[in-house]
Amino acid sequence: MSETIAFKPESLQQVHKIMARYPEGRQKSALLPVLHIAQKEFGGWLDVPVMDYVAELLSIKPIEVYEVATFYTMFNMKPVGKYVLEVCRTGPCMVCGSEKILDHIRTKLNIKDGQTTEDGMFTLKPAECLGACGYAPMMQLGKFFHENLTIEKVDEILDLCREGQVDLG
Repeated sequence: MSETIAFKPESLQQVHKIMARYPEGRQKSALLPVLHIAQKEFGGWLDVPVMDYVAELLSIKPIEVYEVATFYTMFNMKPVGKYVLEVCRTGPCMVCGSEKILDHIRTKLNIKDGQTTEDGMFTLKPAECLGACGYAPMMQLGKFFHENLTIEKVDEILDLCREGQVDLG
């Protein structure tokens, strides 16, 4: 992080536009979309100074930002890889083989849950229900779902990531 934390002018303009959707005194309602902007702009994760900056912009207490950022799994509290592999491990996915998918990824990338590969390319993040139970097992990568996963499909996705051919949205 740089010493001074500030959004780029275009991002700050977007933040103000989002804040304007809500009545005076209700800026906290803009917190989720502003955190998404902050995470994207400040290296893919939210450290304390970034969350403090967001709190200041929204005129709320820092603890209010921390509570939200640590509750939702889409926010990263530590640096992550370029590709965050969020593999669902809830009931339907587990029944359909998500644990085998997770084990394969752990072995293939030589990382444990929550870890990032040494090259900074991949982070494995087991997730609770991602809402695609009918297409289990599944994984979210960026804004996109990869469904009906097999070991072969996972290997193909990892290879495409390494080649820079995966759109994260």
